[in-house]
Amino acid sequence: MAPTVFQKEPGWWKGAVIYQIYPRSFQDANGDGIGDLLGIVNRLPYVAALGVDAIWISPFFTSPMKDYGYDVSDYYNVDPMFGSLADFDQVIATAHAYGLKVMIDLVLSHTSDQHPWFKESRASRDNPRADWYVWAEPKPDGTVPNNWQSQFGGTSWHWDARREQYYLHNFLTSQPDLNFHSPAVQDALLDVARFWLERGVDGFRLDTINYYVHDAELRDNPALPKEQRNDKTAPSVNPYNHQLHVYDKNRPENLAFLARFRQLMDGYGAAAVGEVGDSHRGLEILGEYTRGDDRMQMSYAFEFLSGTAMPAATVAEVFAEVARVAADGWVCWAYSNHDVERHITRWGLTAAAARTYVSLMICLRGSLCLYQGEELGLPEADIAFEDLQDPYGKEFWPEFKGRDGCRTPMPWDPAQVNAGFSPARPWLPVPSPHYPLAVSAAEADPAALLHHYRRALAFRRGHPSLRVGEITDVTVEGEVLSFRRTEGRETILCFFNLSEEPATVTVPPGHWVAIGGEIGSTRPTPDFQLYLGPWQPSILLLDSAH
Repeated sequence: MAPTVFQKEPGWWKGAVIYQIYPRSFQDANGDGIGDLLGIVNRLPYVAALGVDAIWISPFFTSPMKDYGYDVSDYYNVDPMFGSLADFDQVIATAHAYGLKVMIDLVLSHTSDQHPWFKESRASRDNPRADWYVWAEPKPDGTVPNNWQSQFGGTSWHWDARREQYYLHNFLTSQPDLNFHSPAVQDALLDVARFWLERGVDGFRLDTINYYVHDAELRDNPALPKEQRNDKTAPSVNPYNHQLHVYDKNRPENLAFLARFRQLMDGYGAAAVGEVGDSHRGLEILGEYTRGDDRMQMSYAFEFLSGTAMPAATVAEVFAEVARVAADGWVCWAYSNHDVERHITRWGLTAAAARTYVSLMICLRGSLCLYQGEELGLPEADIAFEDLQDPYGKEFWPEFKGRDGCRTPMPWDPAQVNAGFSPARPWLPVPSPHYPLAVSAAEADPAALLHHYRRALAFRRGHPSLRVGEITDVTVEGEVLSFRRTEGRETILCFFNLSEEPATVTVPPGHWVAIGGEIGSTRPTPDFQLYLGPWQPSILLLDSAH
């Protein structure tokens, strides 16, 4: 693909397709078994050829890697295992040469306990950064300040002997939470964002965006009845699911910081997608965080990132909930990412079903996130306990095996050692079922899922109603989901048979032309009947000239 002149047009993010790169596992350029920034540079032509608009790079900052980069010890530098700032500049330059925007993963809710800010904060109760983290006195009997739970298991409070106080950690004990009630903390984090914007990034993926602000009074979370629990943001074996998280996260005070962050981004034409992690109010919070022009441009919840199946009725229910609580916001949809089981395995998809869900995805109203390897149809890897790296999995093994199964190295060539990821032993093994699905094998196979993704993304790019149009008339007939997308004079009607059984549905009167090609080309009969085979989509354009 020939490089193009890079431009950052206003509103580029709306309807954009963002490709997530997990740098440890994408491509190893220096032969140490760990992916790096120059490896990303080398593979950007492949990413650009998919037809995406932007890349999102998971954390590459200096870190002790207790949580694989989500525990930052220096926001202003690249961890040596990934390369250097000069290498990152090369990522920016190369991506922009191919017309790709670059979004980076900012982890603002917490730092590593090795960060200089925390080292200073824990040194005493009266130093300049004493209030930069969330410190609290023990109860009179020495126990933790309240009932808040860590998402990685157990209490979210850890005793610090230096200050003789507890500090808050929503994740690992080595990930202390920053205190967003301190104006100095907010200013420091905005300076971090400004540094990377000046370096040329086009936006951010904001990790755990609804965790930033905690309740200043440290009130207990209420208990959650068993029948209301689910595993959208934590595995079912985790007691984190036993609470309604109204005080340790999801605080209304967060909106003021988001407004400051948006104002900063607007000066650079940048955009952000926030990760909203909440089992009960995810879409509602998404609506709050993306409403209007002074908050985040887009966020994603976990409606399509969890569960064991996604039948037509479930998808329609999600659409209805978005219309109810986030109609004025903007959703970024994803089926897979670095934290959840790959959707090919999670939903138990056949090859035909996988193609249909791709066709559905590119017709959704919102922006899209694709996770590296999903375009190859990679299943979840089965990682032996002795190879496990994820501390989350080690804590809850074997009922929950952690996140390593979706983080294994990207397979590039089945004929090469470690499928072309690295000549050295990779940090996680390349599972044998991934070799025949590698990029070079897919390139040579016209029936490979990779080509379907490329066709689907090109199709979406060619139709403004799919990228930015309204969605109306959501209907479920059996296992057939249908809806209408409209932008200007373009009206598209989408049908998806999400089952193994053939189906017949009625199409509204009008001159409908099948436009989907291999994405979905079934056309209606003269009496407006549409016959759909198992896992068959149909995408129709209203020809207003007739």
